[in-house]
Amino acid sequence: MEHYVTLFDSLFLPQALALHASMERHCAPYHLWMICVDEQSFSVLLNLDLHNVSLLNLGNVETASLKEVKPSRTRGEYCWTLTPFAPRFVFEADPSVERVTYVDADLWFRKSPDPIFAEFEKSGAHVLMTDHGYSPEYDQSATSGQYCVQFMTFNRHGGEHIRHWWESRCIEWCFARFEDGKFGDQKYLDDWPERFGNDVHVLGHEAWTQAPWNATRFPYSQSILFHFHGLRLGPRGLLDFGSIYPLPPIVVRQVYGPYVADLKAAIARLRSAGCEPRPQIRPRGPWITAKRFLSGIYNNLWRFNYQNHQKY
Repeated sequence: MEHYVTLFDSLFLPQALALHASMERHCAPYHLWMICVDEQSFSVLLNLDLHNVSLLNLGNVETASLKEVKPSRTRGEYCWTLTPFAPRFVFEADPSVERVTYVDADLWFRKSPDPIFAEFEKSGAHVLMTDHGYSPEYDQSATSGQYCVQFMTFNRHGGEHIRHWWESRCIEWCFARFEDGKFGDQKYLDDWPERFGNDVHVLGHEAWTQAPWNATRFPYSQSILFHFHGLRLGPRGLLDFGSIYPLPPIVVRQVYGPYVADLKAAIARLRSAGCEPRPQIRPRGPWITAKRFLSGIYNNLWRFNYQNHQKY
């Protein structure tokens, strides 16, 4: 039984349900702990009664140190601040859990993650993290970090000193800007292989964890999980893919297509429960719309057309 933990607010309920659907297909036996950042997400999911899921209401587990820094951070920055606390909340909720894997809510499993855990166990380490594995032309390691906070495993015994160090750093500083070698919760990971030595293992098979920033580097068929960075529900039922990374057409068909189907099913389920999903991006002014239109033509015309004709 693998234990996973994710966190989100009501705005990202569709992604959370899509993640859960993929885990039902590929991760059994598993248990997913969902940290609900607001009351609405907790209430909606409580009524849905998802299989293999335990809900944690943030208001019931929030620490004094978190409450102290909360007013100074945006919702997104606060969610980043929460990330190193997520495994702790699971360990405190269930003393029988020996290890827990943090997963971003916009992650989606294409295959069983068993090979990932097999590599981790063979390493003898207590913490697992993943490299961004950027395509060379999109390498943002200098500002966003070499390693990605997307799939991270922590052992209760042996990994807590690392998680606690990270927790303390995020309480001190966790903002959505690059400053003094820091960026959010992520740049703190850069020196972990040196700082913590053999207690940390970096997943060697970079192609197993794919995302828009390396979709041109690896065959999509090698991916175990895909991180849908930047994909958002827009106004009027449109999907916005984000405009940074061009996507190969086969990735759109074979990866984004099935994920969008899971998103649509999630939205339908939310609506049947009386919860209308809200747009995750704001309407744009004429200049921003024109800029994105031109960017879409310049970078990848087919992708722009696809995103503007896929409605939820």
